[in-house]
Amino acid sequence: MAKRRRRPRLPPEPVDVAIEGLSHEGRGVTHVDGKTVFVHGALPGEQVRMRYVRRHRRFDEARLEAVLEASPERIEPRCPFFGVCGGCSLQHMPPEAQIRFKEGVLLEQLRHIGEVTPDAVLEPLTGPVWGYRRKARLAVKDVAAKGRVLVGFREKHSPYVADMTECHVLDPRVGGRLTELSDLVAGLSCRDRIPQIEVAIGDTGTALVFRNLRPFTDADYSRLAGFAREHDLAVYEQPGNEDTVAPIWPAAPELAYRPAPDEPEIAFQPTDFTQVNAAINEAMVGRALAWLDPQPGERILDLFCGLGNFSLPLARRAGSVVGVEGDPHLVARARENAERNGLTNAHFHAADLAQDGTAPDWLEGGFDRVLLDPPRSGAAEVLPRIAGLGAGTIVYISCNPATLARDAGTLVHGHGYRLVSAGVMDMFPHTAHVESMAVFRAP
Repeated sequence: MAKRRRRPRLPPEPVDVAIEGLSHEGRGVTHVDGKTVFVHGALPGEQVRMRYVRRHRRFDEARLEAVLEASPERIEPRCPFFGVCGGCSLQHMPPEAQIRFKEGVLLEQLRHIGEVTPDAVLEPLTGPVWGYRRKARLAVKDVAAKGRVLVGFREKHSPYVADMTECHVLDPRVGGRLTELSDLVAGLSCRDRIPQIEVAIGDTGTALVFRNLRPFTDADYSRLAGFAREHDLAVYEQPGNEDTVAPIWPAAPELAYRPAPDEPEIAFQPTDFTQVNAAINEAMVGRALAWLDPQPGERILDLFCGLGNFSLPLARRAGSVVGVEGDPHLVARARENAERNGLTNAHFHAADLAQDGTAPDWLEGGFDRVLLDPPRSGAAEVLPRIAGLGAGTIVYISCNPATLARDAGTLVHGHGYRLVSAGVMDMFPHTAHVESMAVFRAP
């Protein structure tokens, strides 16, 4: 029988160190006896006291015990739960410093992974840094030792739910009601069988989806409906997978948003993917439209199109738009949204874009421009097909600078495209998530 490897013993005493830099995850970086240590909550240039929390073969992790000499950029976090809650990691940095950090991560990844440099670095897209978050999954836990139900995000690097009463990055319609949600769940018959509440907010309403692992009673339904009416919310239950999501009150809720004030209205279900930050989404769609500059006689391909966040605004300007998405439920809703907005020139198809295969029918006819908005894994599998279309412009929306950099290298070095410009978007203020946009032009 193989022996189980013992966990390395943690030093019992804290250690004083100098912070040399910031990792891509927003952690302070130092070295102790030649080994890299990531220190949560520390900033470059600081002298800090840290305590080890995990040891690995190639690096260690530590938490901040005390700041002995602070960086000039250190500020007081606004949220009283910062450092315990795992939702935010950069509240101790000013927003303008956060965006400079994210821009640095993007440009470094482009250079080191893709071996490319944009001709121009775009001005970052920024917006409100508090109360911006419209999508979230709140963890729920009935904790007998505390005598209450906890509702919030999980603790940093822990499965436990943070004991919090408010969230400053969530839309205040929900972020300011965590205590009320805690009291609501505590009064339900299955308070110990509700693991999460999904939050989905549009321009037309706010939805809460209660994941119930045991059926609600009539009294539960009455309590939930009363809460929904009192706070002007739409409340749903989810006893199984996403197909089981059903409204409790009102009977037929309507959730919708517009990518920008004069753009088509996009209806969605509460578990559908939508952008978390409405202000940044509006700016992002506007920038993509300007780059693509769709003309009445042109065909545009929108890959990983979702509900039609880009497809429908493009269809108002282009000759025709083809949207392709892997989730058939989102494809069905994209078609419904095109119909409700009277856009007969938008056509949507369900396809797994990560799979190789023969050229599908929707690729026929050629395209003048292409927009990509892939998941974190990027778009490596579909790039050869895209390059073969001969499109003059490719706009790439990214939620992962590493895969954007990889794919940029492929487009530039493998297919002759030029990286005209790239820049970051502050889609998730106070976190280390780097969202970015890039535009490529054919030679």
